[in-house]
Amino acid sequence: MSVQARAKLNLTLDVLGRRPDGYHELCMVMQSVQLCDVLEIAPGEGRVSSNLGYLPTGEKNLAWAAARRFWEALGRPQPPLDIHIEKRIPVCAGMAGGSSDAAAVLRELNRREGDPFTLEQLMKIGGQVGSDVPYCVLGGTALARGRGEVLTALPPLPRCHVVLCKPDFSISTPELFARADAVKLRRRPDTAGVLAALEAGDLEGTARRMYNIFEDVLPPRQAARVTEIKHTLIECGALGAAMSGTGPTAFGLFAGEEQARLAWAQLAETYQDVWLTETV
Repeated sequence: MSVQARAKLNLTLDVLGRRPDGYHELCMVMQSVQLCDVLEIAPGEGRVSSNLGYLPTGEKNLAWAAARRFWEALGRPQPPLDIHIEKRIPVCAGMAGGSSDAAAVLRELNRREGDPFTLEQLMKIGGQVGSDVPYCVLGGTALARGRGEVLTALPPLPRCHVVLCKPDFSISTPELFARADAVKLRRRPDTAGVLAALEAGDLEGTARRMYNIFEDVLPPRQAARVTEIKHTLIECGALGAAMSGTGPTAFGLFAGEEQARLAWAQLAETYQDVWLTETV
């Protein structure tokens, strides 16, 4: 059976400080979109495979780690299941592709075993795999605090079209956190305003308040590329644009499909990795 693992976007991302345990205290508004990986889970030899040859296939793969944690929590030996991942979510793009794969494994194994764990318990198991996994188990629109594992479901973002563009460079997550620690941030997301707009079902009000503090600490050349993508999205009619996670993917929210398709086409003239999708 095929299982979908949906990508996530950060409508907001704020870093509140470094914690005694070495992690950072975060405050984020997260959103699922229809862009997804597709997983096949079947009896086999206990292997992980993918359409991308460079992805880890053993214990370093989050999908494999999620399966191991599930059976440990259930207190039963892990059966030999094969997991094949058809990657559609871009890798190292700030969209939680690996975490979403792990969450999909947890949800599917829980379903197959007759739902031995509640959603909250499954999210807690996911937190042992990665900080984004609990949100990916929950999905939808949510406020995330702590390392990302303290979650509050929010009124859903009104359905809209989304254009995503990943420039052709990668960003070091530890480096970005170090840069954020080293400077006084000039701007922070209006999280309270976003929450109020979501409560009111106000798509435009939500979109114009989107912000990610990591945009302020990108190296200059990378910042210029992300800003260029955001400007193109806005010029084509996006209600708002931001970078997701630690990037480098930038995205825009569109009320209408025609404007979204125009933005997709314009960005596709310059960038290879451009997607048109919708919110969930």
